[in-house]
Amino acid sequence: MTQEAIPSTYGFFDDNAREYVITRPDTPSSWSNYLGSTEYGAIITNNAGGYSFYESAARGRFLRLRFNSVPLDQPGRYFYLRDNDTGDYWSSSWQPVGNDLKDYKSTCRHGTAYTKIDSSYKGIDTESTYFVPLGQKFEYWLLKVTNNSDKPRDLSIFSYCEFSSNWNVYQDLINLQYTLYIVRADKVGNIFEIKNQHHLPEEDVIPEEPGSHSYSAWITLQGAELTSFDTSREKFIGGPYRHYSNPLAVETGECSESLAHGDTACGSMKTRITLQPGETRQMMIMLGVGRAKDAEPIVAEYADYDRALIELDKVKKHWHSKIGNIVAKTPDVEFDHMVNVWNAYNALITFAWSRSASLVYNGERDGLGYRDTVQDILGVIHAIPEEAEKRLSLMISGQFSNGGGKPVVDPFGHKPGKEKPIPDREFRSDDCLWLFFTVPSYIAETGDTSYLERIIPFADEGEASVLGHLRRALEFSIRNSGKHGLPCGLAADWNDCLCLGNQGESTFAAFQLRYGLKVYSELAQQLNKADEMAWALEHLTTLDANLQKHVWDGEWFVRAFTEQGDVIGTHTAEEGSIFLNAQCWAIMSGAAKPEQAEKIMEDVHKHLFTEYGLMLCHPPYVKTGMDRVRAVLFNKSMKENGGIFCHPQSWGVIAECMLGHGDRAFEYYRAYMPSAYNDKADIRKSEPYVHAQSTHAKYSRQFGKSSLPWLSGTASWSYFTATQYILGVRMEIPGLLIDPCVPNAWDGFTVQRTWRQKTFTIEVKNPQHVAKGVSEIRLGDKVWTDTHIPYSEIEDGMCVTVTLG
Repeated sequence: MTQEAIPSTYGFFDDNAREYVITRPDTPSSWSNYLGSTEYGAIITNNAGGYSFYESAARGRFLRLRFNSVPLDQPGRYFYLRDNDTGDYWSSSWQPVGNDLKDYKSTCRHGTAYTKIDSSYKGIDTESTYFVPLGQKFEYWLLKVTNNSDKPRDLSIFSYCEFSSNWNVYQDLINLQYTLYIVRADKVGNIFEIKNQHHLPEEDVIPEEPGSHSYSAWITLQGAELTSFDTSREKFIGGPYRHYSNPLAVETGECSESLAHGDTACGSMKTRITLQPGETRQMMIMLGVGRAKDAEPIVAEYADYDRALIELDKVKKHWHSKIGNIVAKTPDVEFDHMVNVWNAYNALITFAWSRSASLVYNGERDGLGYRDTVQDILGVIHAIPEEAEKRLSLMISGQFSNGGGKPVVDPFGHKPGKEKPIPDREFRSDDCLWLFFTVPSYIAETGDTSYLERIIPFADEGEASVLGHLRRALEFSIRNSGKHGLPCGLAADWNDCLCLGNQGESTFAAFQLRYGLKVYSELAQQLNKADEMAWALEHLTTLDANLQKHVWDGEWFVRAFTEQGDVIGTHTAEEGSIFLNAQCWAIMSGAAKPEQAEKIMEDVHKHLFTEYGLMLCHPPYVKTGMDRVRAVLFNKSMKENGGIFCHPQSWGVIAECMLGHGDRAFEYYRAYMPSAYNDKADIRKSEPYVHAQSTHAKYSRQFGKSSLPWLSGTASWSYFTATQYILGVRMEIPGLLIDPCVPNAWDGFTVQRTWRQKTFTIEVKNPQHVAKGVSEIRLGDKVWTDTHIPYSEIEDGMCVTVTLG
């Protein structure tokens, strides 16, 4: 049943500042943001909840968060304020105290790697700003307090954060018989040092074993007098029957000057100030990793409010420069919000943290998943080509010499040429096939065709050129094929819930293989390697015959064959009769004949489309056993069991764009586009500015609810799809292809693009209101007769005028 779409706006997009502004703090869920870098990272919510970590969210988390708790995002980074004349107290963020919103007002601005929270309560305004300076291993909490009442105010201000007893998240939250006995806090001047296992040797790199070294964090109050403190959570909160909402120290107005020794450490520093009417005071908390001796020079250099603002400006400029390479202006402002700011930023954050750190991911995925990471690179190549190349080369070195990918690559501990091989059946069939999208995209963006000849080692032994790695990936799929001549599913293909067995075959991997063979033949042709091209085309011809003979069931393309001989995703099946991925990739790979392509996308619309996106399959599984489809363990219309999995939504859009169906492609795109739900937040629940992993489909009682925001392949694919298929500004190795596919109603749009150090503008006009098809291109005053434009024809500052028709 569809929920009534009652307007429920909690904020708005400020694209000029590149911020999302939350005007109501009581959001349907905690709406989060990321701070820092892959060395020192942090998550913060609109109510200042969250945690911090060094190198690894699983093994280096030094600020604690309790997952799946109520409230969801506590503890965090808090400033408590107390009126010493009345005893009333509140926090600079609405939570944790949670004062009545009739009296308490709050605005949160989530920006690019910073968050600013303003509040107003009974004549006192606060502004708290959180960020990690570029290249540093500490974070700022800046606090500005203003008295807007008509009388002097005597205020006490308390900071609060909660330190992990062990930086390994599992040890910290589960193995309490160990971790409650290893913490020690010491005061060194005005710096507090929080150490665990302090008798052990110190180490700068987070090890695999949690009990092998000592680690330290530090915290200090600057810009105000330290009048008292607590580093014991129990002393600050006041025992086991109080909460972050009513800590005893704040209620009584005084800390106990406790120094933690075992149990749990916290960071509460108190200052007392008197503000005259209209007066403002500024102060800051600095929090970082290392010993007090490491903090001392940092504090000496950075503990100045004006210096902090300079560092904040550097952070803004750094991130804004990354997301400014593509700027679009279209008739759909909500689409522009995503393309110009939030989808671009979302893709960069997902690239940075993979699936390791969020309010949902709790350290269970510590490392770079092969399939995830290679796809994540796709969404950031235009923004950070050098970093993308390093990550791409790392992942290529995670390919074993047999052609299969290492399921998870440790970014800090990976040793190319020395990794232990694994059996073929433990590989995932899709891992290395994602390289055939990402490698050509990197070369097209940078023009670095020599990358194909670069020598990169295999994970276990030997080495090959990048082109050689690509061939090895194809050979792996061909060698590991089943009785229908299709790649075996092995441990899993993209859908981990299909149980195909070692000899079961994945048609999704088969379509990926077809795409890979096609791309490989084109790369070989460009490199004048005729034998390699012929090899690929020969295998492609054989595969095409097998796809038409075995995978087309007369209505649509089936999803898989189990090793027991069952067919998954055939039109005669009672459950899971049609799967989204098989139909989209039949078109994307070029396997579908024209009449098949039109038919299957009509069937996708008929059976899979909902107002909130395309379902992964239909009907959901209820009776099928776990030995065939693990998706049955989920409720109907959730995740892989017929849910709206957001990652493949883009593939539906791309397929429709390739067919020239602009209206339907954009309808599909908007159906899952976060910004389209800014006024329906009580239905979507998740942040309206970033993509989520999945959405509840029509058989769920929570139809339209989205879950697991930020870290998903949705981010990269959605950005790639919006810019290269809807807007149609597609970089190819020889040059630029302009091939938009837009709603018929659009009059046109503009795109500013920076490509290989040249910035130019593309103005697209649509006088005949068509969805697809270019009738004329002008490069300045020159009429161009082809939609492909060589790079040499592009000039910096040029205006390219495109007319559709």
